[in-house]
Amino acid sequence: MNAADEQQMSPYDRIGGAPAVTEAVERFYKRLLADDELSGFFSGADMPQLKRHQVALISQVLDGPRSYAGRELAEAHKSMDISVGQYKAVGAHLTAVLEELDVPQDIIDTVGEVLASVAPDVIGADD
Repeated sequence: MNAADEQQMSPYDRIGGAPAVTEAVERFYKRLLADDELSGFFSGADMPQLKRHQVALISQVLDGPRSYAGRELAEAHKSMDISVGQYKAVGAHLTAVLEELDVPQDIIDTVGEVLASVAPDVIGADD
């Protein structure tokens, strides 16, 4: 496949579709659960369901299947008191996973733009 063909594909397809997104989500949550500052947010969470929602959400962000049926981000995070620093740490973990998986930089940049655009819906506390 040449570069022109690759650019015509959706970001979802360019990174490998469902298997790649699922792997990214697995690695992402492994990192979050190992992070002492962030792991408490997942105490008592239904991790299989959370991972399914995350796969659907990331797939949608990457122009893949639009199957995310979870709560709106603001509603899902309203009582969590996530700080700017914590939100940035989550974004850094996601970026690191995408880099580990050799996701093209333009796709990583797009994900970063989406993270920035939804930050007000997720951040609920001052640092």
